[in-house]
Amino acid sequence: MAKLTSRSEDYSKWYNELVVKADLAENSGVRGCMVIKPYGYAIWEKMRDEMDKRFKETGHVNAYFPLFVPKSLFEAEEKNAEGFAKECAVVTHYRLKTDPDNPHKLIVDPDAKLEEELIVRPTSEAIIWNTYKNWIQSYRDLPILINQWANVVRWEMRTRLFLRTAEFLWQEGHTAHATKDEAVEEAEKMNNVYADFAEKFMAMPVIKGVKTPAERFAGADDTYCIEALMQDGKALQAGTSHFLGQNFAKAFDVKFTNKEGKIEHAWATSWGTSTRLMGALIMTHSDDFGLVLPPTLAPIQVVIVPIFKGEEQLAQISEVALDIQAKLKAKGISVKFDDDTHNKPGWKFAEYELKGVPVRIALGPKDLENKSIEIARRDNLTKEVRSIEGVEVYIEELLQTIQKDLYEKALNFRQDNITKVDTYEEFKKVLEEKGGFIYAHWDGTDEEEEQIKEETKATIRCIPLDDDIEEGISLVSGKPSKRRVLFAKAY
Repeated sequence: MAKLTSRSEDYSKWYNELVVKADLAENSGVRGCMVIKPYGYAIWEKMRDEMDKRFKETGHVNAYFPLFVPKSLFEAEEKNAEGFAKECAVVTHYRLKTDPDNPHKLIVDPDAKLEEELIVRPTSEAIIWNTYKNWIQSYRDLPILINQWANVVRWEMRTRLFLRTAEFLWQEGHTAHATKDEAVEEAEKMNNVYADFAEKFMAMPVIKGVKTPAERFAGADDTYCIEALMQDGKALQAGTSHFLGQNFAKAFDVKFTNKEGKIEHAWATSWGTSTRLMGALIMTHSDDFGLVLPPTLAPIQVVIVPIFKGEEQLAQISEVALDIQAKLKAKGISVKFDDDTHNKPGWKFAEYELKGVPVRIALGPKDLENKSIEIARRDNLTKEVRSIEGVEVYIEELLQTIQKDLYEKALNFRQDNITKVDTYEEFKKVLEEKGGFIYAHWDGTDEEEEQIKEETKATIRCIPLDDDIEEGISLVSGKPSKRRVLFAKAY
């Protein structure tokens, strides 16, 4: 099996190779779009199912809205339309016909031009708020708490599997409220749901914050976010939650009669995470040998590999292996017993290492004699021999330990890669030599933010939420600053 390029040699190449070799995804026949393969999709399904459960626990329900948005609806909220205009795929015709000059080819029928162009949704606020107009008349109709699982299209020229593709899968929540306070509370709550999911399920520590006006979602009054740090020292935005004020309600004339009998516009939020989380997962934990998966997201949590010569030995080992498998399954652990005879154990070891299976059990004739098994951990590549007796209890605890250790390791890495700086020279030096998050003062202006971005390619990832207010002097202008913000180069 061909080895991966090491992370230290070429991080980007390592990532691209790993996604393909671990059978997660591949480029498709459609430029800029990917095929998510069964193993990659199984991980995404686990993410999706867990998030879906959390959304429903917080009172949300799922619905589905059209893929197409008429141009007139799309442009109704001007900031939103302007923000996405350059990324839109547009449908202009509704029919093909046989090419008169070449009967084996098709051409667009010029007589089938749409009266109004349709935008393939880059996000669904427009079509959803146009729908809410018919659903909301009174305060009794509120709140509306809806999520949809869907695909969206944002035309990208430079693509990378999971991180940036023209079409991707995501969920988008869209809620309507009677008051500003309720909508703000909702936006904050969903950002917390994302953070909790990232930390408990993905074992990925995140910093919760608010975006600067320049980095906000187009059409939002405030954007909350969770920011994670990848092993190459770059940040990745893992989820966003937007307080949309009354912008969409005003654009689509969504009014309701409040408790006092007065008519006012509804208050809105939207929030989303996407298959980008797959990229975040890979780059937070994986190593030069392949994928490293937290047990909560691993399609196979434990693999049992028999080591045998001949069918008789395999039959004896299988009896014990199937018993261990049954005991683990009874504890809700997903187990694969790989008794395939085409590939040698060494090949299987490398394959499951590459695919990030958290725990591997090896079982041979000697182990049967000694009533023992070899247990290998994928996260730290350690091995130990243990008694078969009570192994299911041990492995159940081991999976919890691995989950915890992965989070601690990622958290320690992040702590080691947050640097406080006070001067622009120091800022540039740290960015160039160390990378990671840089904690520095900013004067609050778009001008300083833009200058730093142009000169260093670093952006303000967020204004952290759970931070002490510490006054100081901003990096470039030298103006007073109320607090530090988080800078980084980002995906």
